[in-house]
Amino acid sequence: MYRVIEMYGKDEPWWFFDGWEANIVSIQHFDDYYTALKYYKRQWLKLAATFPFYKSRSDLMSIFWDAGDLRWCEECGDSVQQYHSLALLENDTVISKEKMQPGYNKQNSEEEHRACSLTFK
Repeated sequence: MYRVIEMYGKDEPWWFFDGWEANIVSIQHFDDYYTALKYYKRQWLKLAATFPFYKSRSDLMSIFWDAGDLRWCEECGDSVQQYHSLALLENDTVISKEKMQPGYNKQNSEEEHRACSLTFK
């Protein structure tokens, strides 16, 4: 089974930090990979048209953001970037290498992300 998940929060989806599921805002289920991929592409294009910055990976996990969308983090005492994330998962994990899409491995910004400094300790 495949799921296309949309999230909103401070972490990029590829980290799968504890509690990442709390950031889910939408889930679509699919039995067929190509139907899931078609939906993912449609959502990817929609988010890319909505937000000025994106970083996308061939494993079909992407983040989209606006540099002004920050949230104060009490734990680290700094403002952290908020991301709109999109991920296509296979059986609740990263898709297999055979299904990766190199065309999605791209980004339009080299700017530093304002991540919580405590997240990576």
